[in-house]
Amino acid sequence: MFKDSITPIILCGGKGSRLWPLSRESFPKQFLAFNNKNNKSLLQNTNERILPLGNLNNPILICNEEHRFIVAEQMRESKIEPHSIVLEPFGKNTAPAIIIGALIALEKDYNPFILVLSSDHLIKNELEFINVIQSGLPYAESGDLVTFGIVPTSPDTGYGYIEAEKPFKKDQIAGNKIIKFFEKPKLEIAKKFIKDERFTWNSGMFLFKAEAIIKEAEKICPEILELCESSIKEKLQDYDFRRLNHKEFEKLPNISFDVAIMEKTKKGIVLPLNAGWSDIGNWKSVWENSHKDSKGNVIKGQVITKNSENCLLRSESRLMVGIGLKNLTVVETSDAILIAGQQQSQEVKKIVEELKTKGINEGHEHKKIYRPWGDYLSVADGNGWQVKLITVKAGGELSLQMHHHRSEHWVVVKGTAKVEIDSKISILSTNQSTYIPLGAKHRLSNPGKIPLLLIEIQSGSYLGEDDIVRFEDSYGRTNY
Repeated sequence: MFKDSITPIILCGGKGSRLWPLSRESFPKQFLAFNNKNNKSLLQNTNERILPLGNLNNPILICNEEHRFIVAEQMRESKIEPHSIVLEPFGKNTAPAIIIGALIALEKDYNPFILVLSSDHLIKNELEFINVIQSGLPYAESGDLVTFGIVPTSPDTGYGYIEAEKPFKKDQIAGNKIIKFFEKPKLEIAKKFIKDERFTWNSGMFLFKAEAIIKEAEKICPEILELCESSIKEKLQDYDFRRLNHKEFEKLPNISFDVAIMEKTKKGIVLPLNAGWSDIGNWKSVWENSHKDSKGNVIKGQVITKNSENCLLRSESRLMVGIGLKNLTVVETSDAILIAGQQQSQEVKKIVEELKTKGINEGHEHKKIYRPWGDYLSVADGNGWQVKLITVKAGGELSLQMHHHRSEHWVVVKGTAKVEIDSKISILSTNQSTYIPLGAKHRLSNPGKIPLLLIEIQSGSYLGEDDIVRFEDSYGRTNY
């Protein structure tokens, strides 16, 4: 047993555009559920699967500002209290995130183990996963920087590869010195790698002591370490979130941890991991890692099939019927439908980029938008008007706000609404409504014990979300 505790650093960035239309920038794949065993998100499962390790500190989660309330809510649902939720003003790849996480871990604990995990991985054999991490602790204790190489099952060109000093022995978990990292190779090279038992896929997961990584960063990339230290020096706490110094963080290079540290260190060790790992990188991998019916179909939602084989059919909002389909991916959401051959999964990212170039909102934003108090769903819209379904969780409260360009009409569908309009407070129940004139200060809250559902009808010359002036807010989002 090791006396030092383990601090998990969970990297929650990433857009997951290959899993469009379900995964988008406004709600990417790490916050979605793909596990057959439960309805929890990839992020929630990432945190919960390491609990058997024991001697764990609360996790440090690193995400961008847009997703901060999603991360906080999913941790609350899992009854996990984070050590810190660190907000990056913009993505700078994994090196700054991991070094900053290690520095923050050292603020409250003397030289803990640092376990770096991505929030969007799927692990089928969780017992073996824990076993391999525990096997890595002695290496980390001795000062090595450990990464976990996935035992490859195919010459996949979608992953980077790690070359070890010696071939790995089957059924033996032993670390090997890292010789070289390879970026995603061409197929011919990948076929050579998979025949050589020294090669594994690069998982992006790491284990080391906090002081060891800081000392190595000081030796290999001191300028990055210095900027990371400057980014957290002020300890900018914003409710449940740790903000970084914007100006200092902006100076950091956009660089991966592999390139900044692991490719240059002489202390790199790779352990083989054979635990049913997948990074759920595209719809084909979702199909491969999901439970299938007798004809090889993966079905989720209201779906009826006939004479269909080896398909992934997922419906989020309406009835889907598939007849005579083979080797297809069909994913339906309330505002978009993807139909693709399974071998074309890698092309989805290019389509998303095209949608963004053309200014099509569906390329990056869902109809349902999540907020700290609940969510809203855009139901219908036209010239000068739009309709939303608003859900406010029990005890949730929107900001005290006003609009310069629109008026609103609220109709309660379910639950109880507490409404404040120009300091006048009223309580509304099912089928009751109220009107908020343009320019009126107003606030909506849910004093009940069940979610509040409310129809909001907006009308005005401009209906953008940036036409909100906040005077008071429970979540620190005021304009004043």
